[in-house]
Amino acid sequence: MSVIKIEKALKLEKVVFVDVRTEGEYEEDHILNAFNMPIFKNNEHNEVGTIYKMQGKHEAIQKGFDYVSYKLKDIYLQAAELAANYDNIVIYCARGGMRSGSIVNVLSSLGVNVYQLEGGYKAYRNFVLDYLRNIMNTKNFISVHGLTGSGKTDLLHLLKKKEIDVLDLEGLAKNSGSTFGFITFDKKPPSQKNFETNLFENIFFSKKDYIFVESESKRVGSVTVPNEIFDAMIRDGYHILLECDIDNRVNRLCRDYIYGKDEDNILVLKECINKFRKRLGHKAVDGYIDLLESGKYEELVKKYLIEYYDPLYMHSVEKYKYNKIVNFDDTQKALEDVIGLYESILEGEKKC
Repeated sequence: MSVIKIEKALKLEKVVFVDVRTEGEYEEDHILNAFNMPIFKNNEHNEVGTIYKMQGKHEAIQKGFDYVSYKLKDIYLQAAELAANYDNIVIYCARGGMRSGSIVNVLSSLGVNVYQLEGGYKAYRNFVLDYLRNIMNTKNFISVHGLTGSGKTDLLHLLKKKEIDVLDLEGLAKNSGSTFGFITFDKKPPSQKNFETNLFENIFFSKKDYIFVESESKRVGSVTVPNEIFDAMIRDGYHILLECDIDNRVNRLCRDYIYGKDEDNILVLKECINKFRKRLGHKAVDGYIDLLESGKYEELVKKYLIEYYDPLYMHSVEKYKYNKIVNFDDTQKALEDVIGLYESILEGEKKC
């Protein structure tokens, strides 16, 4: 049996990871782009575990055979198809134990070359946590700041298209970090473990030591940015401030939250606005809802920015010293200015 450690496995060329844990375990978190090939269903795994605890290993193995035997043909066919498309297959379970070991033995005996991941998902998880605790001693962020709607996320997307390393925390969290933050994302938010895995993968596979990141609070939606990553975002380093005409900010926010959405989305917006009653008072909130129901979306968003969001976030914008202030009304020129700063940073590092 070929056993491989996680750090070496991650560096293999044309590699696919095969997760033989249950769908439930896989959904909570898994290795990057792993293919789920569960040998037990959720309830089957629970039953085998109960038998192991109550009756012993021998009895649990027997029950495991009952659940696995009829799946072996499909497992072989799936593995053979993967082998035709990838040079390396790495199979893992929870701790690198019986589930992955048995499948690796079966497939190897049938002529499919596979690795077993030493320590399984647990080893991967420990590797991720250790990496996130220490990597910001080497990597650095270029933090992008700006008031709500100034185009921070748009800038990250433009930079990514230029194959420049970015860390889109809102995209990874499936939430733009506000009361309305979940509206722009169709998929359910990730678990904390899966969020950290996505952070790890973005940083681990980054090409340069400088990564663009949008300035965020420590909590983004339902997940929390690890301490070391957050500290690297706010420490002295490189910071960019995006400025933008308020009408362009309004149009951008209407694009993301209102334009092209269905009627249900308007109801969701109304529910979100109602949550501000305690903070803003009934009169202000009733006024916002009247504008929403009247279809005066631009006026609503502009009032929200001027009366609430700008005063709320201005203090966080003013506390940094900026290496560059960029006007984002002309996105192409702004992109060129930001890339120019990025290239000068990289050039300065070379000279050091």
